[in-house]
Amino acid sequence: MSDIWTRRQVLALSGGALLGAVLPPFSSNAFAASSVKKAAEPQRKASEGVGGTKAAELYSKAFVLDCNTLASIGSLCCDADTEKELQGIRDSGITALKSTLGGANGTFEEAVADIAAAQALITRYPDRFIKVTRHDDLERARRENKVAVIFSFEAASMLADKIERIEMFHQLDVLVMQLTYNHRTPFGCGCLDGDTDGVTELGRKAIAKMNALGIALDLSHANVRTTADGIAMSTKPPVFTHAGCRSVFAHPRNKEDREMKALADKGGVMGIYMLPFLTVDTRQPMLEDYMQHMVHALDVCGEDHVGIGTDTMFFEVTDSDLTEMKKEEEDRKKAGVNAPGENRPPYIPDINTPRKLERVADALLKHGYSERVADKVLGLNFSRVFKEIWTA
Repeated sequence: MSDIWTRRQVLALSGGALLGAVLPPFSSNAFAASSVKKAAEPQRKASEGVGGTKAAELYSKAFVLDCNTLASIGSLCCDADTEKELQGIRDSGITALKSTLGGANGTFEEAVADIAAAQALITRYPDRFIKVTRHDDLERARRENKVAVIFSFEAASMLADKIERIEMFHQLDVLVMQLTYNHRTPFGCGCLDGDTDGVTELGRKAIAKMNALGIALDLSHANVRTTADGIAMSTKPPVFTHAGCRSVFAHPRNKEDREMKALADKGGVMGIYMLPFLTVDTRQPMLEDYMQHMVHALDVCGEDHVGIGTDTMFFEVTDSDLTEMKKEEEDRKKAGVNAPGENRPPYIPDINTPRKLERVADALLKHGYSERVADKVLGLNFSRVFKEIWTA
């Protein structure tokens, strides 16, 4: 789920109905899983000529993991656009993705419904998807030419203040969880509520429970104090699945160098996102802006601790999508969940293609990084850290 927009779908199933019927196919659409449409001329030109020959060869063999994309992935199923969308995912060259379920402030019932929809999609298309329940599923997806889907929470609202729900959702294969979205929760403080408050006593217990069960602690949306506390308290490597660098551009959703270094020292991985928070709010970020954050993260964290979590639309953004995004921007403002800088759509125009990660690989090589480093950033680093975390 992007900071700029959440899925357009309104979750309709109740948790009680859903728990009794987790697998039936759904027939709903989510904006986060937008259909593949004919792009406007300028956008089509921007996505032509994907990467160089060397990058294309590297990408074709790489393990590619986007650690935040296709929120509420179950909404891809089942309508007239589904086959196009599924083919688009396959053509993207991606091996695995982390899908946010339950939205930015979803209830317990809404989260369970979203999990069921994701499960329904995977059950309906076993030739396309593998649900990740253990680390081996990531490698199996690559061997079988399928896409591995990691279930995750980007908010803590579905947990309320009930620690026992962490274990229940783990049994439903949610393998990545946050303590907060943008605002404070019973577990800690979000990035938009200042930096004086950190992890609460209940949050300490939540981290211990996640560590014990083998759930990845994601601190992407936490404020500075909660981030520092979470890294210090966790016995497993924590992660920032999608963030930027505050030294490159000062924004509350971006991480300070000391946080990034502490994360790396604990064995964690930071995914660089493609949101507007990469730059000042007077212009749309481009690939060059993205690479400034990527290069800085590699300098601070080291080549073993940086990955990619785009947090943007998976498919090519069209003119109609931009219109929808503008409406969603206004809706988020009214709901009070928006962050500063949400005055631009969440995408990078000059890599407006489902194969955007190939363009990143190409940029890494052009910046002088080796193929080894590009492979790590594309997915091997997140694969390594998840193996450490998910082994309870």
